[in-house]
Amino acid sequence: MTEQHHLGADDAREDTATTVSEATPLLPSDAGSRRASASTSSSSAILRDADDIPAHDGPQQQKQQRKKPAVDDDGEANYKVSRGRGLAIVISANAKTNTAACNMSGMTMAQSTIAADLDAYEDAMWFTSAYLIALSSLAPLTGRLASIFSPRLMVLVASLFFAAGGLVTAVAGSFGAFILGRVLSGMGGSAIMVLVFILVLELTSRRRRGLFVGMVNAGFTTGISLGAVVFGVMIPTAGWRALFAIQDGKEASVKEKLKKIDYLGAVVLTSTIVLFLYSLSAQIQIVPLAISAGTLVVFVLIEYFVASDPIIPISVLQNRGALLSCLSQLGFMTARWTILFYAPITALAVFGLSPGASGSMLIPTNLGFGLGGILIGWVHIRRAGSFYVACLVCVAFFAVTMFALSLSSNPAIPGGLYVALLFANGVFTGAIVNYTLAHLLHLTSPDTHYVATSLLGTFRGFAGSFGSAIGGGIFIRTLRAGLEKGYRAVDGNGDGGSPLTPERAQLVKRLVGSPALVYGGGLGEVDRRVAVQGYVDALKVLFQAAAVLSLVVLLVQASTGWRGPSDVAKDTEEAAGNGRSAAIVPREGEELDD
Repeated sequence: MTEQHHLGADDAREDTATTVSEATPLLPSDAGSRRASASTSSSSAILRDADDIPAHDGPQQQKQQRKKPAVDDDGEANYKVSRGRGLAIVISANAKTNTAACNMSGMTMAQSTIAADLDAYEDAMWFTSAYLIALSSLAPLTGRLASIFSPRLMVLVASLFFAAGGLVTAVAGSFGAFILGRVLSGMGGSAIMVLVFILVLELTSRRRRGLFVGMVNAGFTTGISLGAVVFGVMIPTAGWRALFAIQDGKEASVKEKLKKIDYLGAVVLTSTIVLFLYSLSAQIQIVPLAISAGTLVVFVLIEYFVASDPIIPISVLQNRGALLSCLSQLGFMTARWTILFYAPITALAVFGLSPGASGSMLIPTNLGFGLGGILIGWVHIRRAGSFYVACLVCVAFFAVTMFALSLSSNPAIPGGLYVALLFANGVFTGAIVNYTLAHLLHLTSPDTHYVATSLLGTFRGFAGSFGSAIGGGIFIRTLRAGLEKGYRAVDGNGDGGSPLTPERAQLVKRLVGSPALVYGGGLGEVDRRVAVQGYVDALKVLFQAAAVLSLVVLLVQASTGWRGPSDVAKDTEEAAGNGRSAAIVPREGEELDD
């Protein structure tokens, strides 16, 4: 056995931690092989270039690795930074995450004013959907680019896109220009969200990872809360344009780095996501949905047979637990986004609160989200391993709170009970997000953790788009039908097929696009009662659909399993040990030699 195999645990941990510089890529392309080779390499070997490190150990080295792990389960951070730089990273990441999150929830409060200024009542749902579709579409590509370019460049480009989007949005004079600005902001926000989680995985140990993931989620949900509150309070005084305007804020050559990008796969994957989400927005459109299914097949074929350095590694695409975890996260967060989008609307159109007070309705649910994630990370997720049962229990309770909210979105329900249910839903949401990420890391091999995490982030981004596009479609269709039925009854047409008068049709159009008009549009008592009931019925259908979806999520999460690569490796080692023991047991009548 060579000298490096006698390294102590402390030495091994020290050797596997690398000091980061501004030019160091967040995810070195050889990170997986470095970690895989940690137990057979000296400290100098770990810092060599990727070409100097063997991709696979020989049979004898693999035996030696099985005999002695390089590090314990607690591990150390993959990279170490100074305390000052770590603090700067935390502050910067928190500020960027908060701003990106503000753009999600804040639009629910700004929607009415913007729709009126741009005369876009019927297309108001695209104010949020355009941002979230862009946010979802580029997340996988960001994960791959993070293994090629330095953090300074990645963060700079993301910030430039986000700032440019805010500027275009602020000066937009038409619906098309406004949507362009939202798309640019979504592109920048996509990179910001992915980079923050990658930084957590790279710069924290396994023992502290759960706590820091909870802190990131708390920062994100703080932005969600602040967005609705700040937009609701500031729009009447500063206007919506001002709110978007203030958001305007030696290594390998670039040519060599650009060669590493799977351009064909990136274009096809992004096109697939955009087409899929677009086809499910507002009215379901069959043609783009069918095209997205075809381009998805093309993307998988490209990754398998064409790409030399795939955006999503084949091992991740073939990992049942990873893919089911992503699908579970998609369904769960889609249900959660219905709360984030429509709790303020409930307060505005059902309970009759002011825009500022309606936006603050997100504070209790996001406070619960932050507390749930941090407490779980601090108290329970202090090791690497399976969290199978914990995931299922939390998803089940989450479904219960969704159903309870569907019955509580009614002006006859005490406001305190509604707030308590929002808080409980947030607690279980925070716990699920933390538990499912920890469980995903258990189900995947260490060298694919970062791409798997980016993929999980992609599906979470899908959820925002689904909550806005699909959930919004369900809500708007139900609301419009309820309003038309109610006003026909008021006008004496009953349930007949008589068309609404032009005045009634215009009122329905405005109420669908602007919930603030229910109590702030000068409606008469009868008209307001019809409008409130229309919103109550639409919210009930929406939240009950989310509850049913949560039960489906429970089944999908249960199908992910609880055994990861480490369990399989342990079983293999035990089987090999039992085989060797059986080989030396003497048969009856035989004796072992001395």
